[in-house]
Amino acid sequence: MRLTVAGQEFLRNARHALRQIDIGVTKVAAVGRAEQGLIKVGIFSSLASGFLFDLLRTYGQRHPNVKIDIIDGSPPEHVAAVRNLNLDVAFITGMPVWDGCEAEHLWCENVFLVLPDDHPLANKPDLGWADLASERFIVTDGAPGLEIHEYLVARLADVGRKVEIQTQQVGRDNILSLVAVGQGLTLTSEATTGAQFRGIAYRELADQILPFSMVWSAQNDNPACRRLLSLARLMATPAGPK
Repeated sequence: MRLTVAGQEFLRNARHALRQIDIGVTKVAAVGRAEQGLIKVGIFSSLASGFLFDLLRTYGQRHPNVKIDIIDGSPPEHVAAVRNLNLDVAFITGMPVWDGCEAEHLWCENVFLVLPDDHPLANKPDLGWADLASERFIVTDGAPGLEIHEYLVARLADVGRKVEIQTQQVGRDNILSLVAVGQGLTLTSEATTGAQFRGIAYRELADQILPFSMVWSAQNDNPACRRLLSLARLMATPAGPK
């Protein structure tokens, strides 16, 4: 029996459709196993070093076909995006309770002062807030500038001084360059100290600790996100992978 021209065309189309279905099933299965896919991650700190750098590097090595989109922003912006499922997970400072979101504390970082390497305080041991009472500070107009501004105001109020803070319309890296050329001092978290910039020094502030948490939505069913959450918990334990 020979197929008509129409029958041959139908058979070709049917075979093509079956191949597409098979490819689709394979892709869906791969996504379900988190072998492929996309994950959107909100961050608030530097990726120069530290826990978050190690986490994303390890995740990328284990899941090379999962694309990671990194979005900078403030904690309120990230939480709103997580709540609306526009972000899969966010890593932010603090340990607050956010309505409509899950949150879990993972790690802590020390707070560092960033100052010119020839500044009189660059070699002073045991820096405290009283040492900074007469200094001028600069912050970015984006994240984390507002948070640093509020942190400075609160801490220096404790030593009875009104702080001078100027906002600069530059990003995280360029604010460090402005420190180097003498425009003012700034604060940063420990992760940033992995980035070396000419003309600046990092000095740890005594007894100043920043807690970091991950925030996600229980309504998020992205397998790639679930794998990242599990890996983050594992790496946050003392026996976790380094």
